[in-house]
Amino acid sequence: MARYEHVQRQVTDARYLGDYKVYLEFNDGRKGVVDLSDELYGDEMTPLRDRNRFSQVYLDKGLATLAWLDGQDFAPEFLYERLKAMH
Repeated sequence: MARYEHVQRQVTDARYLGDYKVYLEFNDGRKGVVDLSDELYGDEMTPLRDRNRFSQVYLDKGLATLAWLDGQDFAPEFLYERLKAMH
């Protein structure tokens, strides 16, 4: 069983937009933008305050969410709740 199969919400597409914003699409068709600028606190997330490092975000298909090479990630459910719908 893949690691994401037990997760109800799954990120299926992610694109960095600039600053701390990322465009997301979820497995239920919902899409929009999340601004993570207020979520980069604590020792683990501090390196992502550097916009250059933040811009290296990618879609980790095993976790079905956003991730960075240094091991940071956000739970798909957390991102789903903070999603601002596209108009």
